[in-house]
Amino acid sequence: MTEYNDDNLDPIVERLERERPVPHPAFRGALRRHLLGEPRARQRLLPARPRLLVGAYAGSGTLLMAIAAVGLLGVGPLAA
Repeated sequence: MTEYNDDNLDPIVERLERERPVPHPAFRGALRRHLLGEPRARQRLLPARPRLLVGAYAGSGTLLMAIAAVGLLGVGPLAA
């Protein structure tokens, strides 16, 4: 079995570093601009009414939990 040590790996490391693919500079620049973005672009990602969304999710979750509780009591549309 081959034993791995630094002397055996040095040529491989050098080859990987030498042949490492690097994106085109135009792509890297476009990616940087996209990631940094404008402050206005970040604001567009936020929902218009976050409190309304939270209320809707909480209300629908509560309704589903109530339906499940009624079903466990043996009454309602999901009773078995």
